[in-house]
Amino acid sequence: MLGEKAYGSLADVPGPIDFAYVLVNTDLVEQAIEDCAARNIPVACVLADGFAEAGPEGIALQARILAAAKAGGVRLLGPNSMGVINVPAKMACSVNAALEAETLVPGRWSLVSHSGSVMGTLLSRAASRGFGFAKVIGTGNEADLSAGEIADMLVDDPETDAILLFLETIRNPHLYEQAARRAHAAGKPIIAYKLGRSDAGAALATTHTGAMAGSDAAADAFLRAIGIVRVDMLETLLEVAPLLIGARPIANPRRAVRVVTTTGGGGAMVVDRLGTLGIATAAMVDTTLAGARKDTVVAELDRARAADDADVTLAVIGSSAQFKPQDALAGVIASAGPRPIAAFLLPEAPASLRLLAEAGIAGFRTPEACADAVRCLLDWQVPRKAVATRDLSVVQALLPAADEQSARAVFAALGIANHAVAVNPASPPVLHYPVALKAVSASIAHKTEAGAVALNIANAAELQAACADMTARLGGQISGFIAQPMVKGVGEAILGYRRDPLVGPVVALGAGGVLAEIYRDMVLEVAPVDLAGAHAMIAGVKGLAPARGYRGLPKGDLDALAAAIVAVSQLAALPEISEAEINPLIIMQDGVVMVDALIAMSNVGEHG
Repeated sequence: MLGEKAYGSLADVPGPIDFAYVLVNTDLVEQAIEDCAARNIPVACVLADGFAEAGPEGIALQARILAAAKAGGVRLLGPNSMGVINVPAKMACSVNAALEAETLVPGRWSLVSHSGSVMGTLLSRAASRGFGFAKVIGTGNEADLSAGEIADMLVDDPETDAILLFLETIRNPHLYEQAARRAHAAGKPIIAYKLGRSDAGAALATTHTGAMAGSDAAADAFLRAIGIVRVDMLETLLEVAPLLIGARPIANPRRAVRVVTTTGGGGAMVVDRLGTLGIATAAMVDTTLAGARKDTVVAELDRARAADDADVTLAVIGSSAQFKPQDALAGVIASAGPRPIAAFLLPEAPASLRLLAEAGIAGFRTPEACADAVRCLLDWQVPRKAVATRDLSVVQALLPAADEQSARAVFAALGIANHAVAVNPASPPVLHYPVALKAVSASIAHKTEAGAVALNIANAAELQAACADMTARLGGQISGFIAQPMVKGVGEAILGYRRDPLVGPVVALGAGGVLAEIYRDMVLEVAPVDLAGAHAMIAGVKGLAPARGYRGLPKGDLDALAAAIVAVSQLAALPEISEAEINPLIIMQDGVVMVDALIAMSNVGEHG
């Protein structure tokens, strides 16, 4: 076919085979993989669908082909994979329609995509901008090889300077972390566009934390922690790489830019968009009257790039970019300075975008993608240092934590003070009134909504009456009562933990109380965290500004809050806990007070 010799079977092919692209019907794949194993082929890629994405029978079939591959020492790409394209080598084991193009432009970036159609989309869009890719790999169902593992391989590829990921989910997160750490050491940015921004599935969570810290928020925290840049726009995925290649994460970004523009309206568009992302404009110089004359633009850009009040300099070029690309961009390309530069072109100007690509300068077609790219650079972090977990055998012995009393005991064992006491309605303990009374129940997760909380109880008689009322209303759902003194602090936090199904343990901090889910003012980090990470989380929650001493208000004990965050994050060592939460955790001027506690168990591991 096409002048190439064909063989009836793998057994007939002479010599060693490096790679097999399996293009047979689904029901023939299992035998094909066994044939690959018999020929000692190291990697096989399967195009066919109808596997794990197709229901129970497909899941079983995928498991069988994976077992056959492992038994024969074959690494499996797919199934449902659009294959592999090596552009510099002019090698394509793929049926992607993008290969109908007369030529594919070789580039210095590589793409790993869960979606085969997106492979073609990005190839074509890149070509229209005058740049291309080194390697393009479709991972499909990831029965074996995952995007994280392939990204790790690409770190060692001398033809790859940046690694782009199109992700529908995250499998084997430890492989992403390994790739990210090695990529950082090699100076190769990893940039991800991940689907899943919606809140589907949040209603299944047990805690407020689980509802607010869904898998996408956890994925955000995970990617940030390991140093992978996450873009919000597909355009940004294609355009941001030159801004990151050769750069390093900025340790303490000012979150500000300087803008030099040849068009007042275009400059205003970028400034406005940046403002919605919390990025300030330190200065904007409008050279409209002078036009895009090289000496004027170079002087202004060099001055902007040398200024210490901004992280990035943006050049915004108007209509001249469409009609006089060489002249319009001469100043941008000639500019030099210690801080990075990027350009937004107001008109449709493909020739100018090509010139920028050739010069290694990030060029953007829309103000939205330009602003998203700047945000990516400023949010980019060095892969965080691993934080060790401590011995939690004492905590583990208290599990399972079926109700609030047992949950409080777990948190107390972590080092968070428990001021609640058990209450026998017939013989109330000596208490310092006023107190809050709560029913203890393994079946009532949110007690305020269920009417299982009574506040400001002034004496023993009121306490007994409140117990009787709850018993009458909630009956067999109640196993007991607890009471604790009413306190008023300088702020309320929600402190939670969740073992996310995609990326694993995360700890969450937000503005607490009954309105926590409405405001959704929450910061997530991969668990466990250290004290520095905990303080950074506190600084990121807007609703905790009063506790930080906003406008002269009394300052809360943020060291105690940070210590509580660290303690709860240590639950990462206990896989049998799926969710845990203190809401609210009242921040006092001296210490913190646990008001409501909840722990949800998973089916993993022993519960002590």
